[in-house]
Amino acid sequence: MLEFIAVVLALASLVAAIGYDGYLYLLGSAASRRAGGEPVASYVRSRWPMAGGTTVAALLSLVMASSDDLLSVLAILIAVGSGAAAVRGLRAAQRELRGGSQK
Repeated sequence: MLEFIAVVLALASLVAAIGYDGYLYLLGSAASRRAGGEPVASYVRSRWPMAGGTTVAALLSLVMASSDDLLSVLAILIAVGSGAAAVRGLRAAQRELRGGSQK
């Protein structure tokens, strides 16, 4: 049962991390094609390390999830942390860019 919970949480965190990666990719792509989009493109480039780190952590938790109980507990902790970091990063990016465009 613990392995099942670990796998579900790892998959959820992977979805959150890939969503954050996809958002940054689309945002960077649109900013690079648009005149005057350099500040947004620069912001997106500064956020890539965090996005990549959350994705790697989510993949690591997925690999660890189907192991013994100790690794399943660690996988749950890593999945929750990486998923929360991905969602927090996504919200921060949205808030930053909304606030920046209204100034």
